[in-house]
Amino acid sequence: MMRPMSLKSLIATGTKLWLDSVDPALVKTNFVLGATGATSNPIIISDILKTGSFDGRIAQLAADGLDDAAIAWQLTNQLVSDAQEVFRPVWDATRGNDGYVSFELDPLLEDAQLAPPMAERVRQYIALGKKWGWGYMNRLIKVPATEAGLAALEELAAAGVNLNVTLIFSERQYRIAREAVWRGAQRRLTLDRFKSVYSIFVSRVDVYTEKHLPQLSPAAQGQVGIVNAKRLWRLNQEFWRDKRCPLQQEIIFASTGTKKPSDPPDKYVAALAGSDIQTNPPATNDAVERLGKTYTRQVDQLPPPAVLAEIDRLVDQQKMEETLMAEGKAKFAEPHKALLQLIAAKRAALQ
Repeated sequence: MMRPMSLKSLIATGTKLWLDSVDPALVKTNFVLGATGATSNPIIISDILKTGSFDGRIAQLAADGLDDAAIAWQLTNQLVSDAQEVFRPVWDATRGNDGYVSFELDPLLEDAQLAPPMAERVRQYIALGKKWGWGYMNRLIKVPATEAGLAALEELAAAGVNLNVTLIFSERQYRIAREAVWRGAQRRLTLDRFKSVYSIFVSRVDVYTEKHLPQLSPAAQGQVGIVNAKRLWRLNQEFWRDKRCPLQQEIIFASTGTKKPSDPPDKYVAALAGSDIQTNPPATNDAVERLGKTYTRQVDQLPPPAVLAEIDRLVDQQKMEETLMAEGKAKFAEPHKALLQLIAAKRAALQ
């Protein structure tokens, strides 16, 4: 008897499967498995460069006079563009509703030591979003839901840049983001190619509650990230229902890899199956495929009322957002510094 294919089953529930990598080999293998989009970040770019497969390109760019930062962005652009080529048929077939690859803007804009003042951060998000977003049909620009990132969204959306608002942990962030994006979208001449997605980080919330809220009951502990994501998914469904956008404005369920060894590898994949987008790490997709399970729609199923009441009583949303955003900004900025150091080391070795 043929073993059921888990990822095909997940996709059959209505989930769009995206890959949390732009590694050329992984993009191709996951495309065959059913992935229809991808995303990038500095850790992913670093891991690709560590293989040595781009050493020749680094040497060429250095010879052309580019500094470490410029080389980092040229290579990021190249890798994202190559992934876009793989997923472009999906974009064409869905008329722009799927098949995107996300390009992350400079994480150092939020670095604790290096970040410029607020107004300059906003200006740079807008300028960089236009630079890396214009002219790429199936590219989304990742903007974090920080104070400066949120302030840049309306102008970017109005300028025709399609957006992936990332690092969202709270309803407050989500509401500000979607309203800013929608204001900007309405300033466009047409909504025909308007696409926005909102990346809700899931497993990091459960890491937070394990550490800061050990008093949660066993029924609630490990469920806060899922409940948070499902509630924001529902709000998103309600908001866009009457907006008459030709394309879907969707939630991305991000940070879907499990952090707790005792959790099944498909904990978040299974819980959020049925709608919108899951951006899964390659290892999570591999594990899900090996499980050979059949998935059913769960994205609109919440725990019992008593569990929800406990979560609402004990979880301080503002405190959770502040803590996770501080960690998240560091997790964006530090890998980019490491990427620049890696390029500098390679440049020296190649010369």
